[in-house]
Amino acid sequence: MKKIAVFPGSFDPFTKGHEDIVIRGLKLFDEIIIAIGHNSKKSNRYFDVERIASLIDGTFTDFDNIKVIIYNELTAEWAKKHGAKYLLRGLRNTTDFEYENSISQVNKHLNKDLESVFLITSPELAAINSSIIREVHRYGGDVSDFLPYEI
Repeated sequence: MKKIAVFPGSFDPFTKGHEDIVIRGLKLFDEIIIAIGHNSKKSNRYFDVERIASLIDGTFTDFDNIKVIIYNELTAEWAKKHGAKYLLRGLRNTTDFEYENSISQVNKHLNKDLESVFLITSPELAAINSSIIREVHRYGGDVSDFLPYEI
């Protein structure tokens, strides 16, 4: 049976840190689905979701075991419908751990078969944060060092 992991997030934008988690996750999973979801805490996206999905897809053109989808439902329910038994998440720091731990517990309650797997961000990428990248981009700064594609 294939080990399918969902890597969910708003990915506004998808960073080199996210890319690193996906590539490293392929050592653990047969297939990774990068799932761009709607986050109700983030009312307006900065980057268009369709454009980001296309850019992410283009980043992984050499990998037929990485897919990119856009969804708008509970991640635990989406994973169940699509046969994914794992959630892949990256952790940069203890603040991320506290947030991700809470989400993981709720996801497990909603879908008993769903296991969360956490990878620690590579040290050289740990400072990359989508919120900061949006701010730098908004004011005309160069974000090319932080993204695996050109924006």
